[in-house]
Amino acid sequence: MKKIITVIILDIDNFKKFCTEGKILWTSHGLARLQERDISVDDVKNCIMNGEIIEEYPEDFPNPSALIFGKTLQEKIIHVVCGIDESFLYLITAYIPTTEKFFEDLKTRR
Repeated sequence: MKKIITVIILDIDNFKKFCTEGKILWTSHGLARLQERDISVDDVKNCIMNGEIIEEYPEDFPNPSALIFGKTLQEKIIHVVCGIDESFLYLITAYIPTTEKFFEDLKTRR
């Protein structure tokens, strides 16, 4: 029996497609982080729809994931980490980046 291997492309357009289609699974961890950090679901969606991938994690398990740089609805810079498979986008976490871990552009990790 042959094993079928699916390759997931970490392209922002794939993340946007699932976001537009409402195919986001909000993990309990992700939702708890949003609440702790006063980040709304709409802020996350805005980041995905208007942002860019700044780091890729193709080896993440159970699904490859990416770090997306974007903005909240109030134009505050935000990072969103999402996993993706053939059917869904999975919110892992979201946070407001600082210059403690990123350079001034808030895109490049120190």
